[in-house]
Amino acid sequence: MHKPYLGALLALTLLGAGAAPAIAATGQDTAATTPQSARSAAAQSLTAAEHRTKAVDFAGSVALSNCSGSVVRMPQSRPDDPALVLSNGHCITEQDMPGAGEVVVDLPSSRTFALLNAKAEQVATLTASRLAYATMTDTDISLYRLTSTYAQIKKAYGIKALELNTEHPRQGRAITVVSGYWKKTYGCAVDGFVHRLKEGDWTWKDSLRYTAACQTIGGTSGSPVIDNRTGKVVAVNNTGNEDGERCTLNNPCEVDRHGKVTVRQGINYAQQTYGIARCVSRDSEVDLDRRGCRLPQPAAKP
Repeated sequence: MHKPYLGALLALTLLGAGAAPAIAATGQDTAATTPQSARSAAAQSLTAAEHRTKAVDFAGSVALSNCSGSVVRMPQSRPDDPALVLSNGHCITEQDMPGAGEVVVDLPSSRTFALLNAKAEQVATLTASRLAYATMTDTDISLYRLTSTYAQIKKAYGIKALELNTEHPRQGRAITVVSGYWKKTYGCAVDGFVHRLKEGDWTWKDSLRYTAACQTIGGTSGSPVIDNRTGKVVAVNNTGNEDGERCTLNNPCEVDRHGKVTVRQGINYAQQTYGIARCVSRDSEVDLDRRGCRLPQPAAKP
């Protein structure tokens, strides 16, 4: 995963998520590919329609102490609901990053976030009231509930929250990764989707793979991945294979439905976010029992 930063220093943690099936012992390890060879034909042949874009800027993105993130809303969110900040599960500071199979819910938090405007200028410091949800199981996300509402943020700073898309991302679509930590954007396309992405102890499901142009780095963890056509968030940036190693920390590997392993050195990945909206109810409460919600739940207590 992309290492979170502590101030200007690299922290010794990487991203990952969950409890998916382990790699089959008979899986075949392919040779590490170069970034150029990782581009799919679909991504290389973007149509003119795919290149029609909404303006993607920094408005609504945030910088965490060690990662990036964004103020996000659901399609059903109301102006007076407390605002939510989306980042990675491995970026939380309220405890150690979640282990494989661990789900964190409803922890007190006073974490702060630097809110950026369109020009990547800090316009405010937002404060959390709760860490509503975090996990590195099946996905790699965290959701913070803020002390400010969407309406208060818009009135005070003129910034609207980014909306989460509720549909599966499309292969070949042009995207932008917006890092509030580095105040930098990365433009590329959706290269494809990974059945299982394994990194160290963690496994993620249906991960989004970038084309080689998105060379994201440590500190970009938690960045929103924005569909250039709709302007909506379709994923959250979280990892990449740095050294060409197989399934180790900072070197995730792809595992297909038959257990075959593929290593793509220099290629980066994100976790899809379209299912999150189904798990958020009134007042920005995360309700894992809500109809249609498929986010991992905490293990039942004995």
